[in-house]
Amino acid sequence: MKKISLEQLLKESGTESYPEQYRYICAGMESGSIIPVKSSPLNGKKPALHISYWLSEEAPDHTEEIEELQFRTMPVIRTDYYLSHPEIYREERKWVRLLNRFFCDRSGEDMGTLPYVSLNERSFQIWGREKFLQREQGRKILAHCGVGLEQLHVYRTTEPLAYYSHTRQVPQTILILENKDTFYTMRRWLMGEGGPEGTLPCAAGTGENDSEAFPRKIFGAEIGTLIYGAGKGILRSSEDFRFCAEPHINHPDNEILYFGDLDYEGIGIYERLAGLFAEEEEKGHTIKPFIPAYEKMIEKANDYGIDFLPQMSEKQNHHLSGRFFGYFSRRAKEDMNRFLEENRYIPQEIVTITDYETPAGAGKGCKHAI
Repeated sequence: MKKISLEQLLKESGTESYPEQYRYICAGMESGSIIPVKSSPLNGKKPALHISYWLSEEAPDHTEEIEELQFRTMPVIRTDYYLSHPEIYREERKWVRLLNRFFCDRSGEDMGTLPYVSLNERSFQIWGREKFLQREQGRKILAHCGVGLEQLHVYRTTEPLAYYSHTRQVPQTILILENKDTFYTMRRWLMGEGGPEGTLPCAAGTGENDSEAFPRKIFGAEIGTLIYGAGKGILRSSEDFRFCAEPHINHPDNEILYFGDLDYEGIGIYERLAGLFAEEEEKGHTIKPFIPAYEKMIEKANDYGIDFLPQMSEKQNHHLSGRFFGYFSRRAKEDMNRFLEENRYIPQEIVTITDYETPAGAGKGCKHAI
């Protein structure tokens, strides 16, 4: 039952004279289609009528939907929710039947052998709408059906990994960088640019016997591939190591390093990324901080002085697991915590191309003029 006003009822009567309107309302009350709300005021006319009524609605017949759910739906689709809410099933029936057809067409197959396809590809295959699972009501339909996304054998697509491989030799060291500027600068360095005058760009290594694969090191490390992490974007792109990365990047014996801003967000990105890799043991990778690069950041920050450093955003999440700090010396941890406690951060861009051949500590005593 729903409440309706006397004014609405009289509009529906199509009559203009009050006696006819009164008879129309009385006929509705006699048939039981409307019931006066006794607590509502009277309209002030003679004979008087209440100004609010309950409109009695006939209960819909869901027999057909219930039989369909009980006898014509694949067992993989749980029907308990819809049997308890047949009115919702009537609204969503079109989408549920398409999902049912998808499973029905594969009833004789082992669903474990179903090939993996992208989320949008499977969405179109089932519902004829490529964004149905991503932006429309597909997730709600799956929840009502008790079907997990993993049962559809889909993988999520992200922005492809942006990387530069100086060599395809394996095993190699891969360096993930948080920011774009550092990625471009280190790529220039590995390509032979930005060094002493007269240095020529060198070709990328292409084979196991390529003696020129690592003509230049970054803080003493032979880096084979640089990956642009795009801040938190690397967290969404981490699956690319499994599905999309070339074999030389995905090799289980590779060493993977991370280098980003020294603030809560930058450290948090590293810790979450390392955690994602740790959860998937088949990747065979452990991600470590690129320690000499961070040590150079700390050294240069101390030279500049803490007041020269930018302040951190107030919105940063200060909760860290401590995984990151476990790789550093006591002195380095003390320095990093001091910067964080003073609400200062060290951007990755403090390190430039002129620093790559200079080990941390070599510049002690040479202060920057401020």
